[in-house]
Amino acid sequence: MSTVITKDGPVNTSPPQIRESPELWVSQIQTKLHHWATADPSRRFDDVFNLVHDPTTLHVAWQRVVTNQGARSAGSDGLTATMIAEDIGVSWFLDDLREQLKTGTFRAQPVRERKIPKPGGSGKLRRLGIPTIADRVVQAAVKIVLEPIFEADFLPVSYGFRPKRRAHDAIAEIQMFGSQGYRWVLNADIEACFDRIDHTALMGRVRDRIKDKRVLRLVKGFFESRDSQ
Repeated sequence: MSTVITKDGPVNTSPPQIRESPELWVSQIQTKLHHWATADPSRRFDDVFNLVHDPTTLHVAWQRVVTNQGARSAGSDGLTATMIAEDIGVSWFLDDLREQLKTGTFRAQPVRERKIPKPGGSGKLRRLGIPTIADRVVQAAVKIVLEPIFEADFLPVSYGFRPKRRAHDAIAEIQMFGSQGYRWVLNADIEACFDRIDHTALMGRVRDRIKDKRVLRLVKGFFESRDSQ
């Protein structure tokens, strides 16, 4: 089953069943969102919450979470992806998660803190916040919807944490500039960037593109779950 999205109508009617070819459906939705965001840089998206809690979106989000190496790590509730699959059942887990989202009862849980060594052998540690599996699935669902919208606003020379862009692509760009006469490369890092970033300012940037208060509430809740650890 497919859903036709029009610019003026609701983004999605969200039927309860998972569609055939879930990844393809998600890709098509993302393509449309990206197209609209690129065509109108001032557009603020409303009624995208239905896409977040759509059964197909949550199914794809679950698949992405459980295929990530971190799926073996439990959050503050002590549950791993394997425990959910074997003891609770994936279908029941996702149905319950969807119901919480639809009714507005979903609340992000405080992350479990771990400290891991920083790369480079400096001996320093960095803080790692581990969300619950449920929170990770909702985060992945929100990412599926928001990423193509904000991708339209990034500069072509930005490579960090973006889809289909790797460090090797950035190196290739540097080499290209080197062939054009550039001779300097500046390597800099913002200390504890994700720990110190201003959440109020960040939410302001999200609101520049997202009007749906239900999605904004989810994003803000995840910020607060990190602050409460």
